Amino acid sequence: MNIDQLTEVAYAMVQPGKGLLAADESNSTIKKRFDDINVENTEENRRDYREFMFRTEPAMSERISGVILYDETIRQKAKDGTSMVDLIKAAGSIPGIKVDAGAKPLQCCPGETITEGLDGLPKRMKEYYELGARFAKWRAVIDIADGIPTWTAVKSNMHALARYAAICQEADIVPIVEPEVLMDGGHDIKRCAEVTEWVLKTLYQELYEMRVVLEGTVLKPNMIVPGKKSPKQASVDEVAERTIQVLERCVPVAVPGIAYLSGGQSDEEATAHLDAMNKIGGFPWHMTFSYGRALQAAPQRAWSGKPENVAAGQAAFNHRARMNGLASTGEWSADLEKQAA
Repeated sequence: MNIDQLTEVAYAMVQPGKGLLAADESNSTIKKRFDDINVENTEENRRDYREFMFRTEPAMSERISGVILYDETIRQKAKDGTSMVDLIKAAGSIPGIKVDAGAKPLQCCPGETITEGLDGLPKRMKEYYELGARFAKWRAVIDIADGIPTWTAVKSNMHALARYAAICQEADIVPIVEPEVLMDGGHDIKRCAEVTEWVLKTLYQELYEMRVVLEGTVLKPNMIVPGKKSPKQASVDEVAERTIQVLERCVPVAVPGIAYLSGGQSDEEATAHLDAMNKIGGFPWHMTFSYGRALQAAPQRAWSGKPENVAAGQAAFNHRARMNGLASTGEWSADLEKQAA
């Protein structure tokens, strides 16, 4: 384990003004995105879409510190034969890889899931390192509903996250640990805060027990928001204040940074919440973004699978990347958001 390398990469991932592009949708997930814009889900279309994103400037070089890839994408080549990994590296960004096998039903706990993918992971990690990946991602999903989450589901998922993180570091790959408390359901913001605090405290105990070096990790948590069906939604300021409070109670200062997932928030909501936290400041970590839909939805719509729309898609990506880059340093505003991409 090269601790110096792990730490250097982790800090580069969360450097001020930049964040992560989560382009790690599985083929089934990206089919849903493509269905929304009437694009056939073929390998060629998936390649063309991701290629135009990775070639977008100045977004990639100025605002994207790293890109989370799917297994297919890390092995793909662009139309001109350049590997996708080399496209990302040429922009000064760091290639990463999603390694979990998805959330499956947790048989002893109805309505809850466990993320799988640990079998054979050390061997896969070595291959991904050779392919150019320098960080990885594993997502654990925790739902809130009547009677859940249970201790069994929280403990099992955080233990798996910690085992994955230890395997990553042995392969000199920085682990993104992603414990996502879902924003589905009708729970209020207080309940989200309670569950998230429980989950994060359990996670860091498990990471300690697995001897994971925290300086070589990045946390990817949910923000503290009420459920989508809650009759009482929260203001931007309340989300920011409660999120910072929970993290200050749970996350060690040794962690280099926090890269939030958008978790179903709209583009502008995710940006506004990130900006509000950074405007408050005073915390020991850099807080940035690791967004999928909140960075890609607008470029996807503008592109719509047509070669003649690539420039429009890139303009939309440039705009969203710039907005979130500004939010990561507390410099975003609603007026800037209204400017044309």
